[in-house]
Amino acid sequence: MYSPTVALTDGFKVAVPHFQQDPCDDGFIQNPYPFYDRVRAAGPLFYWREYGLICASDYATVNSLLRDRRFGREAPANARKPHLEHLSNFYALEENSMLELEPPRHTRLRGQVLRAFTSRRILALEPEIEALCTELIDQFPNGPFDLLTTYAERIPVIIIARLLGVPDAMADQLLAWSHDIVAMYQARKDRGIEDAAERATLEFSAYVRGLIAERRENPRDDLISELAKSDPEKISDDELIATCILLLNAGHEATVHAIGNSVAVLLDKGVPLAPLFDGPETTLATVEELIRFDPPLHMFTRYALEDITLHGQTFKTGDQIGLLLASANRDPAKFAHPAEFDPERGGLGEVSFGAGLHFCIGAPLARLEMATGLQYLFARCPNIRLSETPRYANRYHFHGLERLMVTV
Repeated sequence: MYSPTVALTDGFKVAVPHFQQDPCDDGFIQNPYPFYDRVRAAGPLFYWREYGLICASDYATVNSLLRDRRFGREAPANARKPHLEHLSNFYALEENSMLELEPPRHTRLRGQVLRAFTSRRILALEPEIEALCTELIDQFPNGPFDLLTTYAERIPVIIIARLLGVPDAMADQLLAWSHDIVAMYQARKDRGIEDAAERATLEFSAYVRGLIAERRENPRDDLISELAKSDPEKISDDELIATCILLLNAGHEATVHAIGNSVAVLLDKGVPLAPLFDGPETTLATVEELIRFDPPLHMFTRYALEDITLHGQTFKTGDQIGLLLASANRDPAKFAHPAEFDPERGGLGEVSFGAGLHFCIGAPLARLEMATGLQYLFARCPNIRLSETPRYANRYHFHGLERLMVTV
């Protein structure tokens, strides 16, 4: 539903088109793109009533706001709300996560991670990713099976665990902790989800704290050892724990669904698979188009860090804005025939990994895992087929499948 009227909402005047769309509605969950087309056609900003949030939907606005330093991730003092007591540890973790911070803390923490999370270290993982893909494919069962749990989940969680220095045997537990924590960022949330997130935060933090202490005594060639030897003034133990958990969570949650969504798109369209992955350049082009076409993260929010007027809408310090990444990726003003999957598009600047100060630090690793995982899957399983229609899970503003049943 659309309304062009101006209204007062939570004390500020909303001077942009209003739209209603329940983010938990199944029709929207299965295909949010028609809604994005409608809101984008109404202008660069709209008010999403269910969220009580002004959102940006077109490519130019989303891309510019990702880079605009007048907006940031860290809530200004006037926008900080009292934390619920039963989520005290979850919010303490968030407050030390560089994803939720602005300079100077963000600069300090990101610098420490970049020093350890080098391109050399990531590229050195390629043979390991190839070997893991081969091992997982060799274990595929006969008959229909869920590719998410047997392949798409295993690649990123095992690789990021190895990069950090976490044993492979912890992969299932890491997945459980991560799912419980990340569930806090979806539209569908209740007390059970909150309690699970708090419990996972305590357990995950205690585990990482123990690893940090052990690596200080017996350092290895891994990311935790590298970060653990940093000057405490540059990264405290609480910040180090939050950083490791962020890397583990972000390092596999998005990539799982990027791989799953990609396989679903390609198999559903029935396109010839071999030509899409017949060399480094074509593989990279295919991956870039898949990331644009159906990304795993659809909304990212920012706070106004000062009073500002944008497209006729006034934002006061502390007001939030939602950036619809997936809508920007389907903007016809940027991408010709955006609803078509076109791997020859040439990588025109999708915003699935963000942009600017908070550009995803793990984007090179995610691209490498996607490229290797998809290339090996379709080379080894040229007859892979969907065995049931894929369904997306009710976890907006993430966008990933409940399961991906295939036969090979």
